[in-house]
Parts: sequence; C-alpha cells; structure tokens
Amino acid sequence: MADWILNRRVLPWLVTLGTFLLWEGVVRGFAIKTFILPPPSLIATTLAAQWEPILQHSLQTLMTTLVGLALAVGFGVVLGLAVGASEKVYAGLYPLMVAFNSIPKVALVPILVIWFGIGTVPAILTAFLISFFPIVVNIATGLATVEPELNDLMRSLGANRLTVLRKVGLPRTLPYFFAALKVAVTLAFVGSVISETVAANAGVGYMMMVAGSRFEVPLVFAGLVVVGAMGIVLYQAFEWLERRLTFWASRG
Repeated sequence: MADWILNRRVLPWLVTLGTFLLWEGVVRGFAIKTFILPPPSLIATTLAAQWEPILQHSLQTLMTTLVGLALAVGFGVVLGLAVGASEKVYAGLYPLMVAFNSIPKVALVPILVIWFGIGTVPAILTAFLISFFPIVVNIATGLATVEPELNDLMRSLGANRLTVLRKVGLPRTLPYFFAALKVAVTLAFVGSVISETVAANAGVGYMMMVAGSRFEVPLVFAGLVVVGAMGIVLYQAFEWLERRLTFWASRG
C-alpha cells in the first residue's frame, strides 16, 4: 500500500516539481529571453493575472473536446462492434478506416470550415475525427480475441448471437475500451486546439494564436499548461472509472 501511494500519488508530483525547477533554473541560468522560453514562475504569474480570459477560452476548449469525444465514443463503439463481430465488415471497412486515419486532420479543417463555417462545429468534428479510430480498433480487437471455447459454451447453453455478445463480448471489450478512451481523450484535445488555431474565434487554440501574433509567449505557454492540466484530469477520471468497472481484469 505504501509503495502504491508513493508510485501513484507522490512520485508524479515530485517528478513534475523537479521538471519545473529544472526548467526555471535553465532559463535563469542561461539568461534565456522570455519571448523565447518563459520560466514557469512567469507562466504562473500570467495564469494568475489573466485567469478570466484563460478560464473562458479553456471552458470553450473543454466543451468542444468533450462533445467531440462523446461522438467518437458513440460512433467508435458501434463501428468497433460491427468490425469485430463480422469478418465481412472488417474486410470491407478496415482498409478505408486506415486510409482515412492516415490523413492529417489539420488538412481537413479548411474543408470543415467551408462546410460549417468558422466556430465551434469544426473544432468538435476535428476532435471527433482524430479520436474515434483508437476506439474502433480496440473495441474490434477485444471482441475478436474472445476465446472460441466461450462462444461454443454459450451456444451449447442455448444462447443466441446477441446474448453471446452481451454476456461475453461486451465485458471482454471493456479493458480495451478504457485503454482506447485514455488515448482518445488526449487526441481529442489535440484536435480541438488544432482547429481553434486555424478557424475559431474562441478556445485555447485561438487564444494561443492571438497571443503568439503579439509575442505574448508566456500566455501561449499558459494555454499549453491549461490544456495539459485538463488532459490529466480527464485521463485520471477515466482511469478511476476503469478501476471501478474492470477490477476483475486486473491481477493487482
């Protein structure tokens, strides 16, 4: 128990604190200009001084990210179940999905702007497009790796295909789903911020773009810190939920 508390609670804070202290020391020791690399102390001062606009833009980015992630979860789970349960669907859709996922999503933002205009919708769709693929792949993998013996046992007990999916397939995919979800949430933030830097009038990405054009580099780094903090919070929330729902899959 003591080792768990040290590794999961204390050590991350120590490493983070050490990183910021090293960063501060390097900037001050080498007299690096703040418009090139601001020290953490200046970033913290900027966060405190401009917390209202930062909070406003952060809430916008959080909203677009969560909506895009929710769409990715809904679409990804349905498509992942279809791909994992049917070899024909797998053969027909998987190459197309791989090809689509290989396209840089920033290249799709101008198209989304043409279709939906500048604003929230392109950011939501970019977050969705960049985060649904890991969910599809992991759900399909979890469903496809169910032991044939379990399927045969359920069939011998009179279970139909839908019952086998509900009783065996879905529980088996839960660990894979949460593994994908923790990856997808970080990608969703990337998609939102990318779209906001290209075609938005609100959000952390928009704030960073405007601050960069004014050479307000501490504000740019403040935006990065806020996005990273929101990503950590959501990641930890999904990890907590994973431990509650998939405790049976852990040997610890």
